[in-house]
Amino acid sequence: MTKTKAKKTAAPPEGAHDWVSFPDPEEDRTWVVDVTFLLSKWRCIFGDGCQGVLTGPAPELEQGCCSYGAHFIDEEDVERVKKAAATLTPDEWQFHQGAELDVVEQGADDTTVTRLVDGACVFLNRPGWKGGPGCALHAAALGRGERPMDLKPTVCWQLPLRREDETDATGHVTSVVREWDRRHWGEGGFGSDGCHRHRLDSRRVSVRNRQRLGNGVAKGIVVIGHGVYLLWLLISKVKMEFRFVGPAVPADRTVANRRHSRPYKSA
Repeated sequence: MTKTKAKKTAAPPEGAHDWVSFPDPEEDRTWVVDVTFLLSKWRCIFGDGCQGVLTGPAPELEQGCCSYGAHFIDEEDVERVKKAAATLTPDEWQFHQGAELDVVEQGADDTTVTRLVDGACVFLNRPGWKGGPGCALHAAALGRGERPMDLKPTVCWQLPLRREDETDATGHVTSVVREWDRRHWGEGGFGSDGCHRHRLDSRRVSVRNRQRLGNGVAKGIVVIGHGVYLLWLLISKVKMEFRFVGPAVPADRTVANRRHSRPYKSA
């Protein structure tokens, strides 16, 4: 009896991502979601060895991705952050100057950004400050029992996620939810892997960031919203159970070979 050799399945190219699209249950919108990233265990290491996004590694500065200031998405975003800044106290914010300091300025590309002070965002408390390093808005929110996303610029609170909306001629919106990649900072930086230095977490990105995505949030800014998040959970469960998940994201290259032959387990 002649044995038939099993065909070898070609490994997907490095960096390939699995995506899923589905209609919004309530709006004229289609969601396109990066399944590979949201089901990965990538974890940001801001303040814990992050190399930053300057022209060379600078973990000692503890600036992370705050070196260039935050680009606002619209005037509502600007006003919300200005309002939040007015509530900060000298004990929460290293550069607190009351009403004398304008926290926004015009960037080189004529966009509105947070003001830079001593080479980084005005809201970034620096190493050696009495309150410790890190975002003043983020720390203040946690100290008050509030959500950091209600105080921070949109581009900051969405990280490590990125949502991009596009409206066609009929008014239909396509919203893409993906990982925030190093290339999204534009030119500069010390390499494409600068923002991928990470540690693997015990939880998946979509679980660790469930509040940011909108799980259980009835009111307030979120990436996708509670209803869409529940729909995402159903879709991701099916994809994990039937092994419809692509290769690991660049952040997980250290375990990529194992993941090509083993399904994701539920978080």
